[in-house]
Amino acid sequence: MDLSGIRAPGANRWIQRAERFTDAFGLVLGLVIVTFILTSLLDNGGWGAVLILAVTSATSVVALSSSHSPTHYVHIALNLSGLSLLLGIAGAISGADLWFNLAAAIQIGLLAVATVAVLIRVVLAVEVNARTILGAISVYMAIGLLFSTTYETVARLQDSPFFAGVPHPQHGDFLFFSYTTLTTTGYGDLVPGGQPGQMVATFEMLIGQIFLVTLVAGLVSLWRPGENLKRRRAARQAAKEAGPSEPGPAAD
Repeated sequence: MDLSGIRAPGANRWIQRAERFTDAFGLVLGLVIVTFILTSLLDNGGWGAVLILAVTSATSVVALSSSHSPTHYVHIALNLSGLSLLLGIAGAISGADLWFNLAAAIQIGLLAVATVAVLIRVVLAVEVNARTILGAISVYMAIGLLFSTTYETVARLQDSPFFAGVPHPQHGDFLFFSYTTLTTTGYGDLVPGGQPGQMVATFEMLIGQIFLVTLVAGLVSLWRPGENLKRRRAARQAAKEAGPSEPGPAAD
């Protein structure tokens, strides 16, 4: 018995709702900021982690939809998001880190694919406008979230503390370290205690600098705010100067 016909209607409804957010990079940026705030304030385990997983899942799905990704990719993202939430709930109930590690691995993959999808959409944009700039900023902030989740996953898997001199870091510590590394601020209060944390942090520094210097700076230099409004005004002015068209001869 083919069950695809039974599952399709409900799944298609969710996909159709997601497709309404085409080029909605402002919404993507808003979800990234909400994820940032929740990650900073909530604990890195229990039901707080489940809430963070839910918001991160929504961010990934909306980002894929906004990037004109094929429908079946959005469908796969929805299924994987549901799986990660189930794993997170299992971790919250049992208290076992294994379920959170698996859920985090899925979220890293989803967020990475969604970030790349938005980046491709931004790079291939025919015209640089406010949505394009918002898309680039969303990618930049999503990179910080992506590395933050990576650091925390590494900390859960390795035996030694991730940060030197900080045996029990909080959820927000990984996020703070990620963004200070991405922006090369480097306060020095949180430092990776060894590998692979140092290698990943170096990689994030390089990505942050290259992204700002090349993509964001290039897009801002090409952005002409109000250009479409100017063209519409020019077209109306030209039509007004041309005057009304002369009526043709009356029919007998």
